[in-house]
Amino acid sequence: MNIRSQISMVFHLDKCIGCHTCSIACKNIWTDRKGTEYMWWNNVETKPGTGFPTKWEDQEKYRGGWEKDGNKLRLKSTGKARIVANIFHNPSLPTMDDYYEPWTYDYQNLFNAPQGDDQPTALPKSMVTGKYIDIEAGPNWDDDLGGSPLYAQNDPNLSALTEEQKQQLFAIERLVLFYFPRICNHCLNPACVASCPSGALYKRGEDGIVLIDQNRCRGWRSCVAACPYKKTYYNWTTGKSEKCILCFPRIETGQAPACFHSCVGRIRYLGVLLYDADKIETMAGKTDRELVDAQRDMILDPFDPEIIRLAAENGVHEHTIQAAQESPVYKFVKVWKLALPPHIEYRTFPMLFYVPPMLPVISSMDGEARKNMADGIFPDFDQARVPIEFLSSLFSAGDSEKMRYVLKKEMAVRTWRRAKTVGDISLEKAAGMLKSADCTVEEAEKIYHLTSIATLEDRFVIPPAHREEAIEMLNDPLEYKQHAGFGFREKPVRGL
Repeated sequence: MNIRSQISMVFHLDKCIGCHTCSIACKNIWTDRKGTEYMWWNNVETKPGTGFPTKWEDQEKYRGGWEKDGNKLRLKSTGKARIVANIFHNPSLPTMDDYYEPWTYDYQNLFNAPQGDDQPTALPKSMVTGKYIDIEAGPNWDDDLGGSPLYAQNDPNLSALTEEQKQQLFAIERLVLFYFPRICNHCLNPACVASCPSGALYKRGEDGIVLIDQNRCRGWRSCVAACPYKKTYYNWTTGKSEKCILCFPRIETGQAPACFHSCVGRIRYLGVLLYDADKIETMAGKTDRELVDAQRDMILDPFDPEIIRLAAENGVHEHTIQAAQESPVYKFVKVWKLALPPHIEYRTFPMLFYVPPMLPVISSMDGEARKNMADGIFPDFDQARVPIEFLSSLFSAGDSEKMRYVLKKEMAVRTWRRAKTVGDISLEKAAGMLKSADCTVEEAEKIYHLTSIATLEDRFVIPPAHREEAIEMLNDPLEYKQHAGFGFREKPVRGL
């Protein structure tokens, strides 16, 4: 058993209000330089929608992630036999049109225009060429366009729906949307790290954060194509690739990343997970429907004395083990099983999990009363305005039963709290819903606390960095590429 630690995250989609404060916080800190104008390490998409870059989930086009080749895994976009042929041209790279051409405005024309009868305007100018352009797209172009035939109807996840479901989804009486914030997932099995010919990408041994060594990067852009989430970008000024660094300078000083700290809806949680790295290859070879459980099986119990002993032997600090025991991510993912990974069928094992949104069911007005088009103790999730197959395609590799489990537990906890605070539902009925949803009263109260009234310390459990012990970070990442992220194998010693 090879136990490692990983900084992991949970985003609660029921609480996201689409304010984009997280995106602006990240933009102002990390990507306000020349060559990064089009980069959005954090972006918030509207679902259903095509996202950023356009249709990034279409892996037939972009060839990101891993695929099974018999009993082995291989990268979709590159490999030993293909890297030479594609070294100067990668056919799977997104283009400027897939992102957008960043622009500014000709403010001088606005401020210094001579006096006249017409209001002067600030025309848009490309930040790449400096020429005037007609704006055709942006990083948030389809924001709130839940029923748009140009954007929402081109969402790749709609392929899981029947034609009738698609038509119903965009009918005006069913129209609904939810927000989907995205950052780098800092995966356990990152395709970007495996694809880099220069060995510039690596996974930090102490916390699993995936970074790019700017001195080693040669701008091959294999990582851009290999990342199925398209969270690695190419800086056209420096000739280097860049990506989300999970604000590791803040993490190392005990602060939450900027996008987490600035989140208005308090949807973000950060903590530590312990996992068995020896299982990665075996678990990644499972079928799509088995991958969610496979990833959960890799996550280890931080309270188990044997796990604690083996983790300590592998160089995991006692402070990290303590943080793993207090981790809100462990509770959401492993204990409560409320949080699911995005597109786990890409087999990168993302370490960013999402609590799916409780989308409203269809209802009608009967006089002055509202009547749900569903009977029974639980609403019929098949009557939700976004079909359960859509959510399953996004979060559970098409396994709708996993999605039903999460939605039932969410609904049961919500009903329990309504019974306690409003009183229009009996406590007996609410308790029965909890039991049917595989949830106890104590667990429901803990879920309520962490999702509704949690403090900053509850949501962000960050272990001390102990950089003085990270001697493996001094190694040549190309020479030790196969060791990247394998925990501490060498103990630091005093002197030379």
